[in-house]
Amino acid sequence: MGRLIIIAVLMVVLIANFATSEVAVDGAVVVGSSNPKEGDKLAMVQEEEDMDGGFSSLDGMLQWAIGHSDPGVLKERSEVAQRMSPEELNKCQTELKAKNALRCAVDAIAVNDLDNSSLPLEHHLRALEELLVLVEHIDNAIDLQKLGGFSVLIRILNHSEPDIRTAVAWVLGKANQNNPIVQKQVLELGALKMLMKMMKSDTTEEAVKALFSISALIRNNVNGQNLFYQEAGDTMLQEVLSNSNLDIRLHKKSLFLIADLAESQLENENTAEVSFFSNRLLLKAIVDSMASRDLDLKEKALYAIKNILLLRSTEVQLFRDFCKLNEVLERTRQQLNDLREEYAMDVESLRKEANLAFLQKLNKVTEAAL
Repeated sequence: MGRLIIIAVLMVVLIANFATSEVAVDGAVVVGSSNPKEGDKLAMVQEEEDMDGGFSSLDGMLQWAIGHSDPGVLKERSEVAQRMSPEELNKCQTELKAKNALRCAVDAIAVNDLDNSSLPLEHHLRALEELLVLVEHIDNAIDLQKLGGFSVLIRILNHSEPDIRTAVAWVLGKANQNNPIVQKQVLELGALKMLMKMMKSDTTEEAVKALFSISALIRNNVNGQNLFYQEAGDTMLQEVLSNSNLDIRLHKKSLFLIADLAESQLENENTAEVSFFSNRLLLKAIVDSMASRDLDLKEKALYAIKNILLLRSTEVQLFRDFCKLNEVLERTRQQLNDLREEYAMDVESLRKEANLAFLQKLNKVTEAAL
């Protein structure tokens, strides 16, 4: 408990002192350097990890607080803070950190030219790590918008350092998830085109995080999807699926995005269907993905195929004649039947649904021709 109280005191003092400890750099406000330890430049938390405010331990929080505090003011204000009860300290710490951590992280990266900044690269990565955790909450992401944080982040997408670009794409993706207010601003700031450009990166993690961010940005957002179509999103995804040398995560995320876009078309019946789903090279790349031995990838490919077949405008002849879907579905049936595992049975159920949609679509075309 004593350790928690000390940390709470430091955090309260730090945040209270924040407004007076900022320094101007190149016309923008940044927090003073925290002298980060040497090590891996991109010490980002993993997507599945549950971290408390981005700090890996109480020691990390303590060191960060000390590093960002002015010793004189720290001593003066700690005397006041130490007279507070543990409950008061905890409440104050939580409220103040929630209100000011966003501003702290935004200011830490808000410089006109990061390449020429006197601050170390690790300083900006640490701030981005903080933002990654904070923007998972919808209200925090909206607050970041009000602070002008997205303008800063999108400008940094052009940074020369891949680790910075990767971290920014990750933060944008987290902030955009299920958040139409943030999606609207990020789209208006031109982030989509920049993220699509990042898909050509030689760095796997940069491409993976860029695709994650693209998916989050346009999901359930008709305007974002239309812009994605205009920017030749079909070609981008086709090139990913056609390149067997790319990380399998990119293939899976691409198939998931295609299925989601097709489902969005189904749900918005009044929206004009687009030529995106008539790109024969894209369709063939989707069907060819079924050759993978990875069951999760097979499932995502089947899901995409089924959703596309359900669209009114789908040219089923392309699936039959150009993609040889009937042959691929039969081979897949045989492969799945040879596997003795429950997951394979689930994938087989989805294969049957896709096959049924395929046959029904063919029958309609045949009947129309009579």
